Amino acid sequence: MRVAVLSEASSEPRVGASVETVRRVVGLGGEVVVASGAGLRSGILDGEYAAAGGVIVADNAAAVAGADVVLAVRRPAAAELSGVKPGALVIAIADPYGNEAALGEIAQTGVSLFAMELMPRITRAQVMDVLSSQANLAGYRAVIDAAEVFGRAVPMMMTAAGTVPAARVFVMGAGVAGLQAIATARRLGAVVSATDVRPAAKEQVESLGAKFIAVEDEEFKQAETAGGYAKAMSAEYQAKQAALVAAHIAKQDMVITTALIPGRPAPKLVSAEMVAAMKPGSVIVDLAVERGGNVEGAVPGEVVTTANGVSIVGYLNVPGRLAATASQLYAKNLYAFLETLIDKGSKSLAVKWDDELVKATLLTRDGAVVHPNFGGAKAAGDKPEAASAA
Repeated sequence: MRVAVLSEASSEPRVGASVETVRRVVGLGGEVVVASGAGLRSGILDGEYAAAGGVIVADNAAAVAGADVVLAVRRPAAAELSGVKPGALVIAIADPYGNEAALGEIAQTGVSLFAMELMPRITRAQVMDVLSSQANLAGYRAVIDAAEVFGRAVPMMMTAAGTVPAARVFVMGAGVAGLQAIATARRLGAVVSATDVRPAAKEQVESLGAKFIAVEDEEFKQAETAGGYAKAMSAEYQAKQAALVAAHIAKQDMVITTALIPGRPAPKLVSAEMVAAMKPGSVIVDLAVERGGNVEGAVPGEVVTTANGVSIVGYLNVPGRLAATASQLYAKNLYAFLETLIDKGSKSLAVKWDDELVKATLLTRDGAVVHPNFGGAKAAGDKPEAASAA
């Protein structure tokens, strides 16, 4: 069983294997082949992989040649998979929404592509939940980035020269990223408030010592899917919530926006008028900027300063700004899933195609896109003889 670890593009500093996970895969009987320099931007040298039992090769092409499994952070292009074994498994953050053409190209290579971000949120899959592991770090980093751009002290300080007031931080969206942002801002000494359309978020927000801000009407009480995600709200509710938020934002020093519904553009939460009402020197960090952004005026990859002196931070790949930690967690997510695909007795791949984790994450198989949400004609995991590669 040959397992390849790819070196990512320049925009992605994370890597799909840690020293620990390489050692564990070798312990399962695998040969781990690592593209030279794959872990360098995550603080892992080639020599450390080699000491754990990995084999260092020149580049990605050499790594994937004859591979049974390919581990990556971002979905590889179809051309990068030339040379893998027929039916090889490719496991990555596949970003399938809106990329059906790319999925079709990958399907034609014959590999089975798994999207880690589609992992179901069930108990046995918690250790494989890349959305949670990476969002946790994004929420933390968002507050650190906001504090750096803010240019003022965050906690209250009582000095002989006078009292420095605590910064006011407002977190929009209390999912994994938002809750970590709340906790981080509280640890820094800020006065924190938060909002979310999911009723269950209120108790979570308040348990972290933050004030909950929301229009709590009947629609609010039904605003959560069975999977724990926020539902899209009506225009009427959005208008009421926007009015409440607008008055609150004007008093804030830092705003962190985290709202994102899988497969949809990011909802616009902060309008230009709201930004204009904020104080000079205030900071907004938009964690949804890669999906269109929650903030009007946010620019992907840039920090924009408005005419009234508000900084809108639109950094891309925020978990990657903590590459060493993000890679450590992501590699454990990958290994936990890979372990379920291996027969420990024979030390070989033994994918159970009817397993709920496989069915939820499998995008391509046997030359076709098989996931029904992305053009598959049959349920993921079924033999896709009649499915078309979309």
